[in-house]
Amino acid sequence: MPFLSPNSLASLVESAVSTQCSRLGRAAHAQIIKTLDNPLPSFIYNHLVNMYSKLDRPNSAQLLLSLTPNRSVVTWTALISGSVQNGRFTSALVHFSNMRRDSIQPNDFTFPCALKASGSLRSPFVGKQLHALAVKAGQISDVFVGCSAFDMYSKAGLTEEARKMFDEMPERNIATWNAYLSNSVLEGRYDDALTAFIEFRHEGWEPNSITFCAFLNACAGASYLRLGHQLHGFVLQSGFEADVSVANGLIDFYGKCHQVGCSEIIFSGISKPNDVSWCSMIVSYVQNDEEEKACLVFLRARKEGIEPTDFMVSSVLSACAGLSVLEVGRSVHALAVKACVVGNIFVGSALVDMYGKCGSIEDAERAFDEMPERNLVTWNAMIGGYAHQGQADMAVRLFNEMTSGSHRVAPNYVTFVCVLSACSRAGSVNVGMEIFESMRGRYGIESGAEHYACVVDLLGRAGMVDQAYQFIKKMPIRPTVSVWGALLGACKMFGKPELGKVAADNLFELDPLDSGNHVLLSNMFAAAGRWEEATLVRKEMKDVGIKKGAGCSWITAGNAVHVFQAKDTSHERNSEIQAMLAKLRGEMEAAGYIPDTNFALFDLEEEEKAMEVWYHSEKIALAFGLISIPAGVPIRITKNLRICGDCHSAIKFISGIVGREIIVRDNNLFHRFRDNQCSCRDYW
Repeated sequence: MPFLSPNSLASLVESAVSTQCSRLGRAAHAQIIKTLDNPLPSFIYNHLVNMYSKLDRPNSAQLLLSLTPNRSVVTWTALISGSVQNGRFTSALVHFSNMRRDSIQPNDFTFPCALKASGSLRSPFVGKQLHALAVKAGQISDVFVGCSAFDMYSKAGLTEEARKMFDEMPERNIATWNAYLSNSVLEGRYDDALTAFIEFRHEGWEPNSITFCAFLNACAGASYLRLGHQLHGFVLQSGFEADVSVANGLIDFYGKCHQVGCSEIIFSGISKPNDVSWCSMIVSYVQNDEEEKACLVFLRARKEGIEPTDFMVSSVLSACAGLSVLEVGRSVHALAVKACVVGNIFVGSALVDMYGKCGSIEDAERAFDEMPERNLVTWNAMIGGYAHQGQADMAVRLFNEMTSGSHRVAPNYVTFVCVLSACSRAGSVNVGMEIFESMRGRYGIESGAEHYACVVDLLGRAGMVDQAYQFIKKMPIRPTVSVWGALLGACKMFGKPELGKVAADNLFELDPLDSGNHVLLSNMFAAAGRWEEATLVRKEMKDVGIKKGAGCSWITAGNAVHVFQAKDTSHERNSEIQAMLAKLRGEMEAAGYIPDTNFALFDLEEEEKAMEVWYHSEKIALAFGLISIPAGVPIRITKNLRICGDCHSAIKFISGIVGREIIVRDNNLFHRFRDNQCSCRDYW
């Protein structure tokens, strides 16, 4: 290799920085040592310190700095800048302090780096000191220094100081405006961001991609669909529709505003979508309850060679949780391990949530225990998993562990919804009421509609239906659909048709087109033998055009989903299914099973009622599972409605007869049947 000049060697070092190639940088350093005499030119030292710092080799960078004979502000700023770039914010501030001890005055490049470190650490005390130094050094009027000081105050949560800094800046550049817009969005001040954008335009500024994305985030946060539409038009007018960052922002905006069709159009128009584009589309589908499409987009992304990121993996895990597809979720978990993102706190929390919602509580516990760190979302996901299983004691224990001891994580609104749901599903009335009373007094959290609905459900499931109604009458807020729905469900369960009619009337007033409430009222009258009233409710539904959604159960076997309705005989293996049902019925009756004909919803003879309940969809799905899923493998069934009492009793019998674990997820709870017992302890 011919000898290179100092300038050429310096260019080689810079190439190592731009390509993030540590090997090239070390080779260039070796060539410098080999070809240049000591002492090296000062600018070579500066380049080397900059390279090692930017390539996140802090020890090498500090060693080079200590060997530099004439350290300048450029040398120190290179070290500080690299530390900030690699997230070593505390180190950056230590280096700044050492620079000051070295009697080197910071310049207009040093201050922005130090201020960014302070803001990232949420350290207003240090930030104010840096601001004072910048004023003293006459640097605060520099637009970059001023912008960095403003950004620091915003990130440190000092909103008033940030606004004052912004107003007093003698000069603003587009980065300043973008910082103002972005920080306003992060703080939830969407209207401030929108007002600032209008002021930005009045002053004659032209937005760039960052400006457009910040404004779209503000529109999405405030659900200003019409304003976002207008901005989309401005994007087209300005020629930014080809910018992938802006396109990603539009996908996200339309997804959050529940216009997923527009998100699809934007996505299909991107010539070269990046990983953020794919992830934004996945999130849009998840936000709009299109989980199956989210999974398909993820598969397309993989086929296109997109490497899964932590955000993408956590998003598709949310889709798996919504669909309750355990095996797909496990496949994504394997991909997360392969991509080395499983230790990420967001991925870990999504895994806990997915396993909890898919009914595999042991896997949820394992994912929870293996997380190196946890946040509030993680704790809520685990408590919610126990709630889905009806394990109130475990949910309460985890809640106590979270709020006490070494953890000391403050619960939020969602935490109490999860733990109260667990208590209601397990019939833990006293514990649930104590937790409800502690919300405001101990934790300062105001009860919301979801919490009141949980308490009504808690009392109702325990048979305290009249107390639940009295609780509703004393509520400080207007009862919602979920509150009256909980009472109606309790009235049906415990045979309180008169009070159930009161709950139903309130439900019809709040949501007159919901078929579920009408069906529940009709079923309640049918269970009480009041057939005329049951028929009248059904007739009223028909007269006003309300259609009942078909109840069905489905099971995955042989890489396919098999769906069954009541009395279903359409499956290709129907003869085997019917033979299994007949075999089970004989063995169950011999074991003491008696059909509960109260769950027959038509006025029939007793024998006909027994046959009516025997061919419910979950029993047919279970029979199919027994003939198609190998012995020893748990049978997992999902039902779109609530499991009926007769099916619940029957599956308990069957679990003991066949010696299999049977897991049924209805629209309310996971039921884990094993050895003639159910995990819900009959509080479903």
